[in-house]
Amino acid sequence: MYNYLDFEKPVAELETRITELKTTMGETGSVDVKEEIAGLETRARDALRELYKSLTPWQKAQVARHPDRPHCVDFVKGLIDDFTPLAGDRKFAEDEAVISGFGRFRGQSVCILGQEKGNDTESRLKRNFGMARPEGYRKAVRLIELAERFAIPVITFVDTTGAYPGMGAEERGQAEAIARSTQACLNLSTPLVSIVIGEGGSGGAIALATANRVYMLEHAIYSVISPEGAASILWHDSARAKDAATGMRITAQDLSELKVIDGVIPEPVGGAHRNPDQTIARTGDQIDAALRELSGEGRDLKQERREKFLAIGRNI
Repeated sequence: MYNYLDFEKPVAELETRITELKTTMGETGSVDVKEEIAGLETRARDALRELYKSLTPWQKAQVARHPDRPHCVDFVKGLIDDFTPLAGDRKFAEDEAVISGFGRFRGQSVCILGQEKGNDTESRLKRNFGMARPEGYRKAVRLIELAERFAIPVITFVDTTGAYPGMGAEERGQAEAIARSTQACLNLSTPLVSIVIGEGGSGGAIALATANRVYMLEHAIYSVISPEGAASILWHDSARAKDAATGMRITAQDLSELKVIDGVIPEPVGGAHRNPDQTIARTGDQIDAALRELSGEGRDLKQERREKFLAIGRNI
């Protein structure tokens, strides 16, 4: 059973009815019931397709936050062989919000970094809901420098509402750690590919997404602040998050048009949570294509990355 979002109510009613009829069919085996189920399944598919063809920015934000959406751990499991996690920033502590390590992507050695929100109460608390502390970004710097030393490409999976704003994090230099991670990305001479798989929130996201190629899943969002945060600042009313989401242009389609990102990875009808395996496979294909493109001889990837980010906001 899916966790239905508010706007999916028409689909939820149809699919609930289908489930009830399938239970009845198991008891009776009636041909009439089979025909009714087939008709309802067609209506449910059509309704879902129509809903997802015209999602508002706020609805996309809800999809990006769906609890069943594939997370970083799922992408690593589905795409990376022989993954060896590395822990700790060698300065203060391990940050479970940032997954890091080395493995093989389709036969090629890669460095993996990603933010993990967790998928139940225990794991969400362990991962701090994907909000990294300074040690998480310093761990990222450590791995990026290792990747540089051994000429290994870096793949990052971005999914965070933002860096953790707690007092301890600020005391340990949160802003400086984010800046150092961003700098490490800019200085990397090997290919760096980043995928926004859910939420890309503010500097907490860009610290891992200052990449040669940045892609977003179709229903992911990427913004300088959450819609709720923007609404609180602009109107002193977080309930106006829907208005803020529209004005901020946070969707993958908007950001592709604005040339902030390099492409959009299509999700299955109904969102990534309805078919995680297909979503992960499509993401893998996009990463593979990007790495092949970036691995050409004679390319100054550091300079290309610098020019890419300096160009954002120009010639729109």
